[in-house]
Amino acid sequence: MTTARALDSFGTAAGLTLAGERYEVHRIADLAPADLPYSLRIVLENLLRHEDGRAVTAAHVQALLDWGAPASFTTAIDLNPARIFLHDTNGVPAVADLAAMRDAVAALGGDPSEVGPLIPAELVVDHSIVADFFARPDAMQRNKEREYERNAERYRFLKWGQNELDGFAVVPPGTGIMHQVNLEHLARVVMTGDGRAYPDLCLGTDSHTTMVNGLGVLAWGIGGIEAEAAMLGEPVSLLIPEVVGVRLTGALPPGATATDLVLQITERMRRLGVVGKFTEFTGPGVAALGIPDRATIANMSPEFGSTCAYFPIDAETLRYLRFTGRPEQHVALVEAYAKEQGLWHRPEVQLRYSETLEIDLSTVEPSMAGPRRPQDRVALGGVKERFRESLDRPANPVKLDGSSHVIDHGAVAIAAITSCTNTSNPSVMVAAGLLARRAVERGLAPKPWVKTSLSPGSRTVTDYLDRAGLTGPLAALGFHLTGYGCMTCIGASGGLIPEVSRAVAEGELAVASVLSGNRNFEGRINPEVRMNFLASPPLVVAYALAGTVDADLTAEPLGTGRDGEPVFLAELWPDAEEVNAVIADTLDADMFTRAYADVFGGDDQWRNLEAPAGRTFAWDEQSTYLRRPPYLDAMTPEPQPATAITGAKVLLKLGDSITTDHMSPPGAIGHDSPAGRYLGERGVPRPEFNTYASRRGNHEVMMRGAFANGLLRNQLVPGTEGGYTLHEGRTTTVFAAATAYREAGVPLIILAGKEYGTGSSRDWGAKGPALLGVKAVIAESFERIHRSNLIGMGVLPLQFLPGENAETLGLTGLEEYTIRLSADGAAVEADGTPFRAVIRLDTPREADYHRHGGIMPYVLRTRFAA
Repeated sequence: MTTARALDSFGTAAGLTLAGERYEVHRIADLAPADLPYSLRIVLENLLRHEDGRAVTAAHVQALLDWGAPASFTTAIDLNPARIFLHDTNGVPAVADLAAMRDAVAALGGDPSEVGPLIPAELVVDHSIVADFFARPDAMQRNKEREYERNAERYRFLKWGQNELDGFAVVPPGTGIMHQVNLEHLARVVMTGDGRAYPDLCLGTDSHTTMVNGLGVLAWGIGGIEAEAAMLGEPVSLLIPEVVGVRLTGALPPGATATDLVLQITERMRRLGVVGKFTEFTGPGVAALGIPDRATIANMSPEFGSTCAYFPIDAETLRYLRFTGRPEQHVALVEAYAKEQGLWHRPEVQLRYSETLEIDLSTVEPSMAGPRRPQDRVALGGVKERFRESLDRPANPVKLDGSSHVIDHGAVAIAAITSCTNTSNPSVMVAAGLLARRAVERGLAPKPWVKTSLSPGSRTVTDYLDRAGLTGPLAALGFHLTGYGCMTCIGASGGLIPEVSRAVAEGELAVASVLSGNRNFEGRINPEVRMNFLASPPLVVAYALAGTVDADLTAEPLGTGRDGEPVFLAELWPDAEEVNAVIADTLDADMFTRAYADVFGGDDQWRNLEAPAGRTFAWDEQSTYLRRPPYLDAMTPEPQPATAITGAKVLLKLGDSITTDHMSPPGAIGHDSPAGRYLGERGVPRPEFNTYASRRGNHEVMMRGAFANGLLRNQLVPGTEGGYTLHEGRTTTVFAAATAYREAGVPLIILAGKEYGTGSSRDWGAKGPALLGVKAVIAESFERIHRSNLIGMGVLPLQFLPGENAETLGLTGLEEYTIRLSADGAAVEADGTPFRAVIRLDTPREADYHRHGGIMPYVLRTRFAA
């Protein structure tokens, strides 16, 4: 490994002149090894630009230049993002935390206005609209009205933030899904400011921030707590990562979609194991994929487990930037900068990766994933068999009230064209519309028990579907527009058709959803739906017609046409030439320019919301949506000395693949849950309970909702499902047990298996347990973002030694635990039985955060304390 510049030249800048504008750039083309992955070149530029001899030193730069040497992977580096990206359900608590920090600074005698973003922070409101109304022409309008009725207080708070926090901008509700808005409009690829040009390193509070990796933007998800610190000027700390190269060859065959490809990649990546690693796509097959296809793949990087899924900049990047209405001068800058800096994709150059995975695009086949994990891919012809293998109960047909229709296990209760993962891709959306048109022409209709919905990621989707004449056929099959937002993909699916809901309860039916989303964890999409299958939009339409996953759509008919003949999927499926012709005839740059002309302005409903004013926020103690966060209440001027955790009890003993949905469910609040009782006691009517996601600004609701997922299985109380645990031999709610332990002064721990914290970047997956009194989590392995969130809340992540877990150590969860930390790791005793664990504070900065009791106390002490 060689470098072209000596150490004493690190950080030197050069000029780039374009159309009379001169930009200072930190040139890396001559410095970076010729075989260094593209994603790491962006990291290198960031280190060079921020080298100060303290937080970023020449040694950090050299470690990255020596990438691949064993020592490089143990080196922690600090990155400084170019911007922070948020959505409303984790943006509200983030702004609430900033408001609480303003209160704390004011109490210390400081200027509260000093607390605010030092880099651009953009928030898209997309997580609060629910698919309550569907399959009717006014569904979107009715859902939007309900959204404002439920969330006006939260939205006024966000407007306060936009008005009072310099550098904080809000994209109002009804615009689209954050990642599609980022892809189509907000992402810069190359940023400019203060006469400099530099990469658009974007870190977001949603794990699917990776979607713009498909556009050549290095981006990934971080926890909301970490994002707050980054907004306030704190760098993000990580170990120099391994990079897995994915070499693509060939082209997708007829009938295969980008959805099918990403499900195959997800399956293979999970098998390989890429948690904490970068993935990067290269090879001749990259050129065969348009930006929407690349974005579909990059979107599901969290489902692979990787930190990011990067596609380097090339001619297709420039074409898409022009196609979506970016200014020509900026497109020229992106091209010039990428070529100047060695960031332009050269497929003929052999780069060096930690591992390389080869994928021949021509081998991709129509697929789905399910019924419970995104990596559980199954070929379309095997879905019926997969469903039957997953079924754990005998057939039990139930007649729907008031009709002759009978449903059984496997009935499709929800068919949703949803999520930026796929609605950002015109090829699959047009294919869904063409399939719908042919189905209508043949006289097919969706089964009456299927709840159908269409929730695209931006207004451009409905514009081109309208122009192509495909809106009508989709609506004829029940796929009316329900709103521009995440909706069903994040569990905001609304209730099932009432007759179906009653049948599910009566027969204890395992019904299914089929959705074009990115996650299908058990209980995520709807609490009454036990099986969830990910699929491309045209397959969503097909399963709405079939009405069951207990069918092989490659061999069995979708239904009977008006001519009395069976109609098969192959007869309706459009070919690529037809899809491409529709796209060419209907999409243009003006469509995107119009859609985003006033992206931060909003409609009349948003503009008419009155926002409070003032450098500090006036908290309403009667509010059930917004409460001042308590995390800084007991903060001392200096961090407390580290002590052992003694006399700890196990709050939960959990298995593998516990998701952040298990830890902090996003869906509806049950009336008989601890959170529901809290709201009821404060006079909130049941229909207005809303979702946990919408109440993340109220810690009293959220701590009561911790581990309240109805399908959680706590091994301390075998045979039960939901938010229950054991306390002094009695089964009770997790919240009640934690409250009793807290009142008795007993610290708590959690025992878990592999992949603890998989799924969303949800910071309440850590905030909730922290407020319940959890001091440590001992797991076989952690997902990256959740481990960071735990540290950000002062909760200690400990990892069993390789080959060990709770079972091999004979831990029942009923023991009393003592945990002592040393430079050699953690020494744990469970009722006198000793074992060791790895302390997963991977960087010095993470150790500092934990020593201070979390990120917020650290930032307040180090940046704002007098």
